[in-house]
Amino acid sequence: MTFPNEQYRHISEFADDYFQLLASATESLDRSALIEAATIVKRTFESGSTLFACGNGGSAAISNHLHCDHLKGVQTDTKLKPKVVSLSAGIETITAIANDISFEEVFIYQLKTLASSGDTLITISSSGDSENVVSACQWAKENGVTVIAMTGFSGGRSRKIADVCLHVEAQNYGIIEDVHQSIMHILAQFIRQEEMDARLINERKF
Repeated sequence: MTFPNEQYRHISEFADDYFQLLASATESLDRSALIEAATIVKRTFESGSTLFACGNGGSAAISNHLHCDHLKGVQTDTKLKPKVVSLSAGIETITAIANDISFEEVFIYQLKTLASSGDTLITISSSGDSENVVSACQWAKENGVTVIAMTGFSGGRSRKIADVCLHVEAQNYGIIEDVHQSIMHILAQFIRQEEMDARLINERKF
């Protein structure tokens, strides 16, 4: 069911329904897929390979936030030295590729330049069907780069291409993006606390 599917007159009622649907969306996430994603991301960091992320719009912001929390956050109090690149971050590069080639190429062009077999790509797309994201997924799979896709709605083509799909059952962009942001934080914070001295956990802020 889409949300909203009727006009609300009071924001408190809108918020109550939004939060209820958000809770349902978080419950829909396949925990076995989350475990698999965490294993892949941690292995990527431990091996010295690179974790790439990409997305459009609000998902680009999550991609950029992932860069911060995984590069800086994960290595705080751990021995891990994560190599993390957000393909959504460089507006100069993105606009140059979009202008000179096509917007569909903005992520795949960077991957062709930077990525190697053994790296990992996290795509963030509510629809799972953005052409630039799907192209990145396809190139990655064909070149030995593991693909983790965060999706919503029906999941689109990204859901089918990915090695692991973190799918959110929801029909509202805000709710899907809220859960995707939470997944990003969960992956970073879980790996960090797993690699920390257990005695430090209660003393640190996460």
